[in-house]
Amino acid sequence: MEPLTVILLAVGLAMDAFAIAICKGLAIGRADWKSMLTVGLWFGFFQALMPIIGFYLGLSFRDLIEDYDHWIAAGLLAVIGVNMIREALSGDEENVDADLGFRIMLILAIATSIDALAVGISIAMSDGGGIFAPALAIGLITMLISVIGVKIGSVFGDRFGSKAEILGGVILILIGAKILLEHTGYI
Repeated sequence: MEPLTVILLAVGLAMDAFAIAICKGLAIGRADWKSMLTVGLWFGFFQALMPIIGFYLGLSFRDLIEDYDHWIAAGLLAVIGVNMIREALSGDEENVDADLGFRIMLILAIATSIDALAVGISIAMSDGGGIFAPALAIGLITMLISVIGVKIGSVFGDRFGSKAEILGGVILILIGAKILLEHTGYI
């Protein structure tokens, strides 16, 4: 997978975590390094773990669907992207409090990284190359973006949350289209 594609994919996947991190920062009020790193590490770890799990799940049944795997990869990314855009435009605000305890952060980290599981499956379907470098990039970029999100939320409020999710959705849809175009010979 090309480095620019991995970076764009990581940014797209990080937008759910970014939106929640902004809400956490808003709820916390005055964010310190400990709270910013706590949120960043939780979200970054799960965003790195889920594509690895998805990748190996995808490899386990890749041979069965090899002839149309690019359609599945593009479809999964499109569904995730459209869902992110739909959620951002729905106007439903996420109810996030200042709690950074184990249970709450575990639930939020899993919830914001489910799409990364599907992306791991997509990577297995699209090129079958290695997953660890992309997963590491996804995790580190998500961690960084989440830390920034907590700080932005504590300073500016929640002005950027839905815009970030829309951007993330568009990026994922475009990457899905790129996979499809590459496998059908248009690129």
